[in-house]
Amino acid sequence: MTTAQLTSPYQHYVYAYPHKTAYRVLEDRPPLRDLWAAEPKDALSLYLHIPFCEVRCGFCNLFTRIGAPDGLTGAYLDALERQAAAVRDALGDGIRFATAAFGGGTPTFLTAAELERLCDIAEHRMGAGLRAVPLSVEASPATATADRLAVLADRGTTRLSLGVQSFVGSEARAAVRPQRRADVEAALGRIRDTAIPVLNIDLIYGIDGQTEQSWLQSLDAALAWHPEELYLYPLYVRPLTGLDRRSQAPGPDPAWDGQRLRLYRAGRDHLLAHGYTQQSMRMFRRPDAPPQGADDHACQTDGMIGLGCGARSYTAGLHYSFDYAVDMHQIRGIIDDYVTTEDFARAEVGFRMDAREARRRHLLQSLLQAAGLPVDDYRGRFGSTPADDFGPELERFADRGWLADDPSTLRLTPEGLAHSDALGPELFSPAVRAAMAAYERK
Repeated sequence: MTTAQLTSPYQHYVYAYPHKTAYRVLEDRPPLRDLWAAEPKDALSLYLHIPFCEVRCGFCNLFTRIGAPDGLTGAYLDALERQAAAVRDALGDGIRFATAAFGGGTPTFLTAAELERLCDIAEHRMGAGLRAVPLSVEASPATATADRLAVLADRGTTRLSLGVQSFVGSEARAAVRPQRRADVEAALGRIRDTAIPVLNIDLIYGIDGQTEQSWLQSLDAALAWHPEELYLYPLYVRPLTGLDRRSQAPGPDPAWDGQRLRLYRAGRDHLLAHGYTQQSMRMFRRPDAPPQGADDHACQTDGMIGLGCGARSYTAGLHYSFDYAVDMHQIRGIIDDYVTTEDFARAEVGFRMDAREARRRHLLQSLLQAAGLPVDDYRGRFGSTPADDFGPELERFADRGWLADDPSTLRLTPEGLAHSDALGPELFSPAVRAAMAAYERK
């Protein structure tokens, strides 16, 4: 990283470690049966990925394509079913799922009948009792229709996450997210009419033209629906996205960094004043919200089973997936390859985890949560302390005022949480940094 980059609070959103750009083709294509043979399988997480959206927002760098030609969603579900059968066979006996999630893309891009089939794949092919575990599903306002929501509620969905991003029309347009506030409000009304117990609303700060006043206006519009959760995301302009193609000023932007920090703090303080508790830099929850499982809906622990061409799977020794891209043409090619695949019994692309990387990942995942990392828990798992393993990094964070003075729990201060997207990447290993730097964007 350059000196200029290090001064920016906004490096990477660390929702998984290592990032997919560190994955590489696995020349030995290890059989899934071998990978999972010695893994604990009594509390697995299941994630099904649907790589379709009705539009692609200007900030989006997720693995998704706009629309689907006739027959493609059906062909995709056919492939998903073939993959599920192969994975279930590889897992063997004695498996139990503790959480499930449908993400994308936009799972609700599928029709109501296709959503029924998606749930059938999870339940009948994989053996996940969706009504017995927390089930989180992502949706957009345009696709949160009454018939789709009825299917999701009936099949046991406990959490519905709606990507709103802004209730202000000019900001939605600036983020290249075509939507009308009336349609957003109507979708929220339909969601609240269902029996789904947890509503999450995603909002973005740092949009061109956004002010503290308009940001608080969006927050208040969201709060009017009493969501059990709110996620506040800083805007990023990533390579190969719509906003990147419009950008005239590549590189660090201190003024924009300052604006995002101000808006983050304003949003954080506003939600805290309304009784929400902060779970991480991004996540805020109502204290009375129903729990969503030990790992919430994040599904980022070992024992993760990902189905679909954009999903990851995690064993203790290997994180694996399929090929990754951001460019729309490349994504279409990967999806086309996926739907014609017959053999899903082997891992194709991934990153091999060693003991050092496992410790680093555990530290990252725990430290970036507001609750922090109990030192005794770390010692019990690894036989050492975080200071033993990562002393220099932790000393730097403490010098910046990012670590709380608590000998029993390694925990971020409010300022440390505000800088999560700088702190997290600073903990990446040299090997992961080198792999990410060498990745050829496509």
